Amino acid sequence: MDVNKHNNSIGELLDMAVARAVPVVVALTDADLDRPTPCSQYDVKGLLNHLLHVVVEFQKLTAKKGADCTKTPDRVGSGPDWRERFATEARALAAAWSRPGAEDGLTGAMNMPARLVGSMALLDMTVHAWDLAQATGQQYPGDADLTLVVAQLDPTVAELGDSARSMGMFGTAVEVPADAPPLVRLIAATGRDPYATARHTT
Repeated sequence: MDVNKHNNSIGELLDMAVARAVPVVVALTDADLDRPTPCSQYDVKGLLNHLLHVVVEFQKLTAKKGADCTKTPDRVGSGPDWRERFATEARALAAAWSRPGAEDGLTGAMNMPARLVGSMALLDMTVHAWDLAQATGQQYPGDADLTLVVAQLDPTVAELGDSARSMGMFGTAVEVPADAPPLVRLIAATGRDPYATARHTT
C-alpha cells in the first residue's frame, strides 16, 4: 500500500494521536518513572525522554531543517514540569505538520519522503503512548479517530519493515488473530505482545 495515498493530513492525524497521548502522560506519577515498559529497552522515564526528544526534533523536519536524534537529553530529569512540557511540545508537533508544505518533498538526514517521516512521528506518538499506558495500568482509548490513525500507520510499519527491525526500532512481529482489532494488529507488527499486560502493571 502506498503511504502517500491518504485522506487525512499528518497534522490532523497527529492531533488525534496527541489527544490520546497527553492524558496518558499527564496521569503519570513520579513513582511510575522506573517501571518497565513493553518497549524493552526503556523504563517509563527513558521512554518519556525518547518520546519528548522525537516530539521536539521532528518539528524541525517539517521545515526541512536538520534534526539530531543521536543523543537524548534528560528532559524529564531537568525539572518537574515535564508533563506540561510534553503537552505543549506534542501540540506544537501536530501544528508544525499541519503547515502548508510540511508533507512535500524529502526531509531528514536520509532524505526520506516527508509524509513518511511524519508518519514515523505519528507512529511514536501512538505506540509509545500505548506503551506508557500499559506500563502504568492505564486504558489507551480507542474510537473512530484511532482507526484513521492506524490506517495510516499500517502501511508505514510495512514500508519500514526489515530495515526498522535491523536498527532495533521494531522487534519480531507477534502473531495475533486475523480478526484482532486494528490497534492490536499494529502493536503486534512492531514486535510487542498486545496481550501481555500483567507484568507491566505490577
